[in-house]
Amino acid sequence: MPPAADEVGGHDVVRARIIAAGAELLAEGGRDALTTRAVAAAAGVQAPTIYRLFGDKRGLLDAVAEHGLARYIAQKKAHVPLADPLEDLRAGWDFNVAFGLAHPAIFALMNGDPRPGHRSPVVASGLAILERRIERLAQAGRLRVPEERAVNLVRASGVGTVLVLLGMPEDRRDLGLSVAARESVVAAITTAAPVTGRPGAAEAAIALRASLDNAAALTPGERHLLTELLDRLARSGA
Repeated sequence: MPPAADEVGGHDVVRARIIAAGAELLAEGGRDALTTRAVAAAAGVQAPTIYRLFGDKRGLLDAVAEHGLARYIAQKKAHVPLADPLEDLRAGWDFNVAFGLAHPAIFALMNGDPRPGHRSPVVASGLAILERRIERLAQAGRLRVPEERAVNLVRASGVGTVLVLLGMPEDRRDLGLSVAARESVVAAITTAAPVTGRPGAAEAAIALRASLDNAAALTPGERHLLTELLDRLARSGA
């Protein structure tokens, strides 16, 4: 039996065609334009093909978003970390805000429908880069809150900043708002100087916790126990 017209070229080719059609519709009309029927028509396939390849509409939305984010994540991975971890964090913030303003539809698609427990591979890859930036701050003794809280504060403030700016007329956007928000987060999560040698159990615990994976002198069991104790100390100052 010959393949269906919309499957000529194989699943990968058809999948790529559907994603490209979805990305074009998203750019032209936003998320509301990304209906299964519209994507099927634009890609020249039948609606059942979309469900067969992507599972459901949410799977299609994820695939379109990942397609749009792929180049962005590749650029983030190619970034050479700055020597100063704090300046590196600032650079990452500015890069993320610029992407959100340049690609509002993709940004809204990725941040407008949070689902607990679900994270696409491309989003997880981008988050890992932020986590590494925060870890570098902790290792330098510059973090005043636990790493997880710092990551979430940066994410929450960054997403909120982009959404507020996108809600403004493009010719009247107050880009200084991004700088102000960034510096507010920096002040909330970092110390003015490394905590090493200074009093403060929580700050010292955060710095030590960030370097614990390199403690070869400890057994796995000892490392696990010390991690729990340091996490408890770090949370005590949050």
